[in-house]
Amino acid sequence: MKKVEITSVLEVYDSCDELEGNVQQLMKEATLIRDKAYAPYSSFLVGAALLLENGEVVLGNNQENACYPSGLCAERTAIYAAGANFPKVAIVAMAITAKSLHNVLLTPVPPCGACRQSIAEYELRQKKPIAIYFMGEKGKVVKSSSLENILPFTFDNSYL
Repeated sequence: MKKVEITSVLEVYDSCDELEGNVQQLMKEATLIRDKAYAPYSSFLVGAALLLENGEVVLGNNQENACYPSGLCAERTAIYAAGANFPKVAIVAMAITAKSLHNVLLTPVPPCGACRQSIAEYELRQKKPIAIYFMGEKGKVVKSSSLENILPFTFDNSYL
């Protein structure tokens, strides 16, 4: 038997004010789209903003449905829109912010497992890392320089 240790290196900022200007703007756009999310069941609003290599910004927010599996997370809404509208343009960065209508979220909220797998597909496809910034409603922001930091042992097409 052999033990394997996996280490992730993340950057933690005290607030959006510490982020680079273009990332600050990306998080502002994620916040604006977050507040337009359709979340009547969970009251949990999420917004995502993607910065593409060509300078375009693609937005997404969570869209719920009474039949829960039929809804879609903000990250996948944005990433699929980018794939549909800009199929050959790499995603440089993703900003994610979440807000509960029941309490103030101060803890950074990372992408769920399904979203991580979708981000992995695009990162592998474009052969370039995607910087992922995530936060709650306000407060600290966490940066992962690549999806691999938050999803080791990704499942990809090499297994098929």
